[in-house]
Amino acid sequence: MLSLTPIANTFSFSSIICKCKASLDIHSDALDAGYIRRAARLADKSAGFTSPHPNFGCVIATPSGNVAGEGYLYAQGTSAAEVQAITSAGELSRGATAYLNMEPGDCDGDSTAVSALLQGGVKRVVIGMRHPLQHFRGNAVRALRSQGLQVDLLGEDLTSKLIEDAQKECLLVNAPLICRASSRVPFSVLKYAMTLDGKIAASTGHAWWISCKKSRSLVFELRARSDAIIVGGNTVRRDNPRLTARHGGGHMPMRIVMSQSLDLPEEANLWDMSEVSTIVVTQRGARKSFQKLLASKGVEVVEFDILNPRDVMEYFHDRGYLSVFWECGGTLAASAISSGVIHKVYAFVAPKIIGGKNAPSPVGDLGMVEMSQAINLIDVCYQQVGPDMLVSGFLQPLPDMAPTIPSREETFVVDPTVSPYESSIIFFYKTWDPYGALSNFSPHPIQMPDENGDNVTWSSVEHYYQAHKFVGVDDTSAQDCLERIKSAKSPEEAARIGRSMQRQRPDLIRPEWDNMKIDVMYSALKCKFSTYPHLSSMLVSTAGSVLVEASPHDLFWGGGREGEGLNYLGRLLMKLRSEFIEESSSSSESSSLAV
Repeated sequence: MLSLTPIANTFSFSSIICKCKASLDIHSDALDAGYIRRAARLADKSAGFTSPHPNFGCVIATPSGNVAGEGYLYAQGTSAAEVQAITSAGELSRGATAYLNMEPGDCDGDSTAVSALLQGGVKRVVIGMRHPLQHFRGNAVRALRSQGLQVDLLGEDLTSKLIEDAQKECLLVNAPLICRASSRVPFSVLKYAMTLDGKIAASTGHAWWISCKKSRSLVFELRARSDAIIVGGNTVRRDNPRLTARHGGGHMPMRIVMSQSLDLPEEANLWDMSEVSTIVVTQRGARKSFQKLLASKGVEVVEFDILNPRDVMEYFHDRGYLSVFWECGGTLAASAISSGVIHKVYAFVAPKIIGGKNAPSPVGDLGMVEMSQAINLIDVCYQQVGPDMLVSGFLQPLPDMAPTIPSREETFVVDPTVSPYESSIIFFYKTWDPYGALSNFSPHPIQMPDENGDNVTWSSVEHYYQAHKFVGVDDTSAQDCLERIKSAKSPEEAARIGRSMQRQRPDLIRPEWDNMKIDVMYSALKCKFSTYPHLSSMLVSTAGSVLVEASPHDLFWGGGREGEGLNYLGRLLMKLRSEFIEESSSSSESSSLAV
């Protein structure tokens, strides 16, 4: 008779194997999810200290599960997270796993991040999300896989509840970039503080202070995470705010006042430009005399045919802004919500009751008449801040990137006639743009001779340019500023130091600066493109196209909002391009004659 015992034992052994495999999968997912979360939190470390930028973090983990190295992108124009992590890990990176919160988007023109991972000898790369911008999306993944590395993407190659939660953290840390990639408005956050009975001020308009000191300190941190803070005219008239981050240094968001009639006071804290600039957006033709007054104080005025939150946000999207912080009253808040430009809300609720039939509320009329029409927040969080309660959540979900943002190659496969860029004009602005390596903010150190003829290394073209505003000025403050610029951690920081000093102490700027600044920029650009062959190749490859630095507000170096700018940076690059092409032609002719 056939015995069933061996079969029963086999089934038992198989079930044990399955259980063990499931246990190993859970353990592996937990390990991957944990390191991806760590990379995402690293990526967020520079928030508030630099202007918003794509947030990258990288963690190198050895096969035994130990962290060998890590790094994060501090600001645009600084060393890539992957380069820092590989450098930190040293030989321990060989055979290790690299955890990235987001697919690398090399803006340096030479695939720096991918090269670092390959040269470091990592065996496997785990990526939290694909890059949202279509000119980067999928490029690094393909490059790494083509070199034989195992690349696992969360949500695609790796799926589980643990993985899903980790990927969510990656999406949140780059929410502004995702919104920029999928729409034409910056990521916008509405913040307000209200009493328990829903008032943002007393009937008299008095509002100091609803929230506690701890809450107000947190607001300063939230402000610093944005490119700009926006308020309406009522807030300026009633509160006379300063809208500073007040963190003692680092990034200071631009201040934006949105006023249709320009019924604003002649004297206001926002017109003080010593610390940070202010932009007033208004209806075309509004109070021209007041516009001249603002201009005399250094305030930039931008006119719109029809002033509304959607058009204003689209303008600041084109200006390169990733994130905007709204601290307006109820009327403007309602208009912004109705326009669909608000993505997230931070509501500080204080345990106070003020009452008052005419006391203002945080959000004005939205045209809703039934509770079923109310907007429900998504991913709601509750946080105790001193005696206050902070309630935060999204008004709309983060866009699903996969179906809406195809890569350049995917688009070309569907329709070969589609070109991702206009061939006759090439725009560049931020370092993460398709031609971002052309920018004076790109992370390419240059060596230039000083006054004594000795070569000095500068971290970027912008470092060199800003410092030379003060070269040769016989004043200790000027020399101190020069040294601060030279040691600045990023081109952004160098520009902030130089521009701020130029506003506050114009007497420290070398007298001949206006006549020589173009030559200073050109010599630095020539050094940069002559030093890095891949950059000169990129520049030459643009032959036949007009190069435009797409800054809407810099009317000297940039092209301006509607092409009214002088575009001197683009002009200098085109001049340099012509020189390189001419040199190449002369070299070819010489070679032919020699033969």
